Amino acid sequence: MFEGVRSRRLLLSLACSMLAVLIAAGAIPSVVLAAGGDAPPAADAPVPTEPSTPPKAPAQPPSAEAAAALEKFALIDDTRLVAADAETGDWISHGRTYAEQRYSPLDQINTDTVKDLKLTWSFFTGEKRGHEATPIAVDGVLIFTSSWSIVFAVDARTGAEIWRYDPKVPKDTAQKGCCDVVNRGVAAYKGRIYFGAFDGRLVALDAKTGNLVWETVTVDQSKPYTITGAPRIVQGKVIIGNGGAELGVRGYVSAYDAETGNMLWRTYTVPGNPADGFESPALEKAAQTWKGGNWWEIGGGGTVWDSMAYDPELDLLYVGTGNGSPWVRHIRSPGGGDNLYLSSILALRPDTGELVWHYQTTPGDNWDFTATQHIILADLTIDGQPRKVLMQAPKNGFFYVVDRTNGQLISAEKYVEVTWAERVDPATGRPVEAKGADFKDELAMLKPTPFGGHNWQPMSYSPKTGLVYLPAQEILGVYRIEKGFEYRPGRWNTGTDFNVYSMLTPELVSGHLLAWDPVKQKEAWRHPYAMPWNGGTLSTAGNLVFQGTADGRFIAFDATTGKELWEARTATGVGAGPITYEVDGKQYVTIVAGWGGAFGLAGGPAARQANNDPRGRVLTYSLATPELPPASAVAELLDKTDEFARGERIYHKWCAVCHGAAGITGNVGIPDLRHTKLPYPSFDAVVRQGLLAGAGMPDLGRWVSAEDTRLIKSYLEKRREQVGD
Repeated sequence: MFEGVRSRRLLLSLACSMLAVLIAAGAIPSVVLAAGGDAPPAADAPVPTEPSTPPKAPAQPPSAEAAAALEKFALIDDTRLVAADAETGDWISHGRTYAEQRYSPLDQINTDTVKDLKLTWSFFTGEKRGHEATPIAVDGVLIFTSSWSIVFAVDARTGAEIWRYDPKVPKDTAQKGCCDVVNRGVAAYKGRIYFGAFDGRLVALDAKTGNLVWETVTVDQSKPYTITGAPRIVQGKVIIGNGGAELGVRGYVSAYDAETGNMLWRTYTVPGNPADGFESPALEKAAQTWKGGNWWEIGGGGTVWDSMAYDPELDLLYVGTGNGSPWVRHIRSPGGGDNLYLSSILALRPDTGELVWHYQTTPGDNWDFTATQHIILADLTIDGQPRKVLMQAPKNGFFYVVDRTNGQLISAEKYVEVTWAERVDPATGRPVEAKGADFKDELAMLKPTPFGGHNWQPMSYSPKTGLVYLPAQEILGVYRIEKGFEYRPGRWNTGTDFNVYSMLTPELVSGHLLAWDPVKQKEAWRHPYAMPWNGGTLSTAGNLVFQGTADGRFIAFDATTGKELWEARTATGVGAGPITYEVDGKQYVTIVAGWGGAFGLAGGPAARQANNDPRGRVLTYSLATPELPPASAVAELLDKTDEFARGERIYHKWCAVCHGAAGITGNVGIPDLRHTKLPYPSFDAVVRQGLLAGAGMPDLGRWVSAEDTRLIKSYLEKRREQVGD
């Protein structure tokens, strides 16, 4: 749509850099806008309880290259997933490989060339809530999700939309989520795309068409369960968890047959009512660590809402579990106890879901210190010995290096300021709590907070530097027990006084990109930010680290020194982790952007520092050195006489100096005329009859005709359609 408009915009933007910046709307040139726009409105359709097949999703004919690539999704099988590291040009699973290192061996974009990185294309999803997805990239096709669990497939070269699938999540399910209606991505396997819908469905799509193959409900939808995490595929099984512990649910992780959608196993992370018996010996053992109280009435918590990793050699699936329901241990387990398996890393057999070992990062969690944060597997040399390790920086502020063969702690050190605990005892693997940190008797001011020293935003590990690149944050927290706590089904049930968040101001928060040496357990370097809640990281063989920021930037750093080498504006806060891929010998870097999530929703004035453009988008960059077109070609475009060109010319002669080039205002205090709701007669009265002269809008009636105002209005309407906001 509007191909002619794009062509003229390309030449004009190359000929006039100032115009290109104004067209950008946050550094997003209209010439590179893909076919994304407003998504179809969601409908409150009934959700089936068994695998089913609704009407087909609309699809657009892909390019020949993209069509060929879609066929290759059928070739993604267990062998390829295990050997994903050899797929140097693709990003075929959530963390690129089962080890979830988020490291790419591509190096065309490197410390020398990154200065020439340019925006190649951008895509607007049409959604205005948080965007947290990591795309997958397979042979020239990108697949990603937006808020409300909508899935998109686009041409990785151009951003042209191939298909989209809207699961039509009922909007009233938003109240069940703690942390926005987000989705973190998809999984690909044998020609299908799998994702979890916010309302608890697990969905399988045909990768070629976006048509539904099957869907099944994975939760009790009468309870406040949600799904925001990306599924993983292991041995033909789709592994998926859920969230909801803030409101009150019992956590679990499940495996479904990738072919049929039938459930194969389910592993609960906390015990249920002891009177009903236990699903496994592990849960019977765990029940002994819950003392007093009827935790099962609220749920107990321990949801598996994000992190997973898999070691094919050990045949162990690692998952992180979340906080208790409620948060306050004195309420859910008044007799004390560790409350297994809250805030733990679990090693499971992927064939059966059997628990092999566990490591609990925060025994008896009392602070919403989840262990659902990103898990990375690596082989490190520690004290002269090769070790198979698992690394995690959970909310509680300690960086853990654990032996992934048996769950034994190797080391744990503070990666941010920590005041709730003095240290982790290396002999027991348990944190030593600080006096008064349990806030049982009085208010406590602590670090970290429920937002964590690190939250869901993925970190990365570079084998080249041996460093982990971590989105860290410093937020002062205030904890106090809610007086007269009463369980309210379907509402937040943390047991804490939420009025303390009235004290959350910009002065109490900050963030930084932290380069961490996991062997030495010490900081290598950091890059400070004024805001927390910055995006996930990507590390590459080009000795680069990429990260998006809460204040709307996308930055590349030297992975060794931390020197900033390149920066672009995203026009919205970024939380998601970037990826990189290669098509036709050209390397690209892609980031999904869209401000939101827990801090975006609840951060109040501290979150208002973020760039406030709410539109979700996908931004893709590559190395480019644009060549200016000949002056004759620019002149030919400027002298076109079609209706759009005439309206454009009149607008820029009389309107652009105040309302912005290309119809996009650069001053938020002056109206963006693309969004005017005035009918033509009123619009004409403003322009030619001085209707708003008292507000500073001059009367242009001496120079502008009625036909001119019609052309201006038509031009602005087309610009709105083209830019997509």
